[in-house]
Amino acid sequence: MSDARFEDGINKPLRLIAFEAEDLQVISAVVQDAVLPVAEMTWRPKERRFALLINRFCWEAAASDGAKRVQAVLSFEDVQSVQTQGFDRLDTDLILSILSLTFESGADGMGHCVLTLAGNGAIRLQVEALETSLRDVTRPYVAPSGLTPNHD
Repeated sequence: MSDARFEDGINKPLRLIAFEAEDLQVISAVVQDAVLPVAEMTWRPKERRFALLINRFCWEAAASDGAKRVQAVLSFEDVQSVQTQGFDRLDTDLILSILSLTFESGADGMGHCVLTLAGNGAIRLQVEALETSLRDVTRPYVAPSGLTPNHD
């Protein structure tokens, strides 16, 4: 049996889940350079869920298909509180860009999920336990810019 390859995900919707910090690194790599309007963030305290509808770059298809994006839901469970910095949550036209996701471990499995955003923005979620999922909800589409994100 061989390990999965990135190319195996081409033309299939991604569905990933993280229960450990190492798993979250995989989701972080996949959502790097994802963009979303502030209006596409949802905090449901009664459900203890924070979710974002993102437009992620299709890193798994970039080599063969060019610059494509897909809409996906990035969801965090067991969220106790949400803090933001570096952007106005009321500016619904503002577009955010995700740089990375990290988990800061605390006592008894509790901790903080931190979404680092371009332009010194951040979202910090206090969670009872790490449970993050990413699920593609549309087919890939040609990125409006036609460009692949550059990290030089």
